[in-house]
Amino acid sequence: MDTVVTQNHAVTQTSFKIGGMTCASCVARVEKALRGVPGVIEASVNLATEKASVTSAGPAAAALIAAVGKAGYEASELHAGAAPAAPRPRPAMPAWWPVAAATLLSLPLIVPMLLQPLGIDLMLPGWWQLALATPVQFWLGARFYRAGWKAARALSGNMDLLVAIGTSAAYGLSLYLLLAHRGHGMTHLYFESSAVVITLVLLGKWLEARAKRQTVAAIGALESLRATEAIVRRNGKDAVVPVADVATGDLVVVRPGDRVPVDGRIVEGSSHLDESLLTGESLPVAKQEGDSVTGGAVNADGLLVIEATAVGGATMLSQIIKLVEDAQAVKAPIQRTVDKVSAVFVPVVLLISLVTLLGWGIATGDWQQALLNAVAVQVIACPCALGLATPTSIMVGTGAAARFGILIKDAEALETAHAVDLVVFDKTGTLTQGKPRVVAVEGAAQAPLKVLELAWAVQQYSDHPLSKAVAAAATQQQLALLPAVGAQALPGRGVKADVGGRAVYLGNGRLMRELGVPTESMQASAHAHEQDGKTVSWLAAQAPSGLELAGLIAFGDTVKVSAAAAVARLAGMGVGSLMLTGDNAGSARAVAQAVGITEFVAEVLPADKAKVVTERMNQGKTVAMIGDGINDAPALAAANVGIAMASGTDVAMHTAGITLMRGDPALVADAIDISNRTYRKIRQNLGWAFVYNIVGIPLAAFGLLNPVIAGAAMALSSVSVVSNALMLRRWKPAPASASQSEPATSGAIIFKNGTGLSIAAGAAVSPITKENQAMYELTVEGMTCGHCVGRVTKSVHGVDQDAKVEIDLPSGKVRVDSKAGLDKLAAAIAEAGYPVTATSAG
Repeated sequence: MDTVVTQNHAVTQTSFKIGGMTCASCVARVEKALRGVPGVIEASVNLATEKASVTSAGPAAAALIAAVGKAGYEASELHAGAAPAAPRPRPAMPAWWPVAAATLLSLPLIVPMLLQPLGIDLMLPGWWQLALATPVQFWLGARFYRAGWKAARALSGNMDLLVAIGTSAAYGLSLYLLLAHRGHGMTHLYFESSAVVITLVLLGKWLEARAKRQTVAAIGALESLRATEAIVRRNGKDAVVPVADVATGDLVVVRPGDRVPVDGRIVEGSSHLDESLLTGESLPVAKQEGDSVTGGAVNADGLLVIEATAVGGATMLSQIIKLVEDAQAVKAPIQRTVDKVSAVFVPVVLLISLVTLLGWGIATGDWQQALLNAVAVQVIACPCALGLATPTSIMVGTGAAARFGILIKDAEALETAHAVDLVVFDKTGTLTQGKPRVVAVEGAAQAPLKVLELAWAVQQYSDHPLSKAVAAAATQQQLALLPAVGAQALPGRGVKADVGGRAVYLGNGRLMRELGVPTESMQASAHAHEQDGKTVSWLAAQAPSGLELAGLIAFGDTVKVSAAAAVARLAGMGVGSLMLTGDNAGSARAVAQAVGITEFVAEVLPADKAKVVTERMNQGKTVAMIGDGINDAPALAAANVGIAMASGTDVAMHTAGITLMRGDPALVADAIDISNRTYRKIRQNLGWAFVYNIVGIPLAAFGLLNPVIAGAAMALSSVSVVSNALMLRRWKPAPASASQSEPATSGAIIFKNGTGLSIAAGAAVSPITKENQAMYELTVEGMTCGHCVGRVTKSVHGVDQDAKVEIDLPSGKVRVDSKAGLDKLAAAIAEAGYPVTATSAG
């Protein structure tokens, strides 16, 4: 149960397991009963999952259960986050036994009828027919009488009532004829109609139940990830306890091969965790001390000790299961129209059946045939197909999506996403990694590596993202961390500290101006970085003559590997892309160009993001907003469909209708694709269900359908609807394109010294021979395809059109025979967007 406290009352969301429902009319009656309880705000019942979701303010669960019971059904409360229920004991008899028994009893009745056209008369005596049909009617068919009686008592109707009335009429007519013609020879009886109809309906129900169990397979797979026990370390001793007894803050030991029982943070050990069923990521993820782990993941190879941070219903796994269950429980907008039809379906069918009986009887005087036609009308009418058409498709669609890391919170988002024609991307954390990194270090009074070393020292005590980026870059270069004292944050400007007995400042241009440090010598370079979307920090250090400019550091964000391919795939689907960001225009332009987006809006506030989304919607666009931060929440709520990255904030995920469990923009197109396929299945199923009833009922009313054929058609309708929905289980996301196999950026850092030569740290360049000073071999990073080869070749020919260029794409080796200087060749290739390191022979 979820509770939200408002000013006047507490609004609770409660889930119930509902028993006894058989068709859409049952759903309508249970919903009506629940909504009739004072304090209920909304009630939604799902036939496929046999669950009800109730939003209420006031009534206790017992009152809701009593209301369902009064309507003729059973209800029990479901508790979120509970440990998996103990497996049910295996029934003494398999689920198919009623079908088998009914078939064995019905075959002697139907086979002689089928052989009669061939001149073979094996019809059983009437009393034998009665003996075979009676157990089928009142023993194996008792479920229809029980459910039909509950419906009649509640002054409503359902499929069971139709079957019970129809087969009882055929059975009663046969019994009357048998008794009335005793001693007057054999007359035609209709025991085979009542028995075979019940057998076929039982068969349809059994097949339907099997199919429905498959539709909830995704939930079952997620439920199976829940551990039942945990090893808890208390007072230095390890003890196995039920997972329900684990409390936040407990130390939990996870052995290799075990499932992580709760969400937590690693305090001891390192390992690889298989999170495939949670995130859709197929490869194990490396984890070490300080990393977060999610309950349900499998520990591969190391002993871990984690501190529990979330238990029970608060774990990520429980939240995922709840999201999927909620999506499967809530009705799609199209289903609400179906419900209105279902509410009057059974009464209308009974009325048509009565008109058929009276019409045929009065017109022909053959009341036997009139009764059989009326029975056929009741038997062929199938509210089940209508009731199952939408929820089964939604269940299978959301389940298939969940297996690959796409969590669809509600059916409305699933139904709307198929119509999306514009995707609005937030930049940071959605198209980019959202984690700044050092991309360039330039030295003025100090060498570039010394600039990086001093920057690491001066902000070693800071938790700022730029500080972490500097630390990562310095560690990559294997620099030593110098001791610093007197570290002090300068709000809005930067940081200062004493390193090696001298004052060192790292900050923005405003700080340099306040300190009186001239930066004109490096302004051109800084301006170029800023135009390219980078953030520049200046480093000043104390010298004998006073403070002097030591150098600058440029920070950038890395475009996600799959971003460009994701945008291209959306374009191929006829979906446009727009990028919004609060960053400067230079940064926005650089990212937009890198991923292939032609329209972007920069320097927008959170409220303005929502305004841009609304404007596009007012222009007739169906908009999906993709974001990951708190500042994206207004736009996510304003869009037709909000899609949040799970790598972002909880606020974003709660606001969005769809959550991507991996921060992979490629999943956006996958989410739209599964929505398209699911909506197509819904339309197919509803079309089949409506056409079936629209065609079948008139045929039966005009005497063109035998009750046996009508029963078979009714069973087929429900099974076909569910089977069609199950085809969605085959859905898989589109495979990653070749361009996604390697990062779009190498992560190398450009160090520029006083000579102006840019050197990418970590790469290697060597001459081919010492005799030929004009032949070079360069290692070029970032080349992934033939287009990259063409651009690198073009950049070299821009310097020397006669140069000979040989490129080995897999190794990144570029061999150049040129009269041009090495520095010019390296600069040209770097300007084309590919980091290089170059050196020449002797």
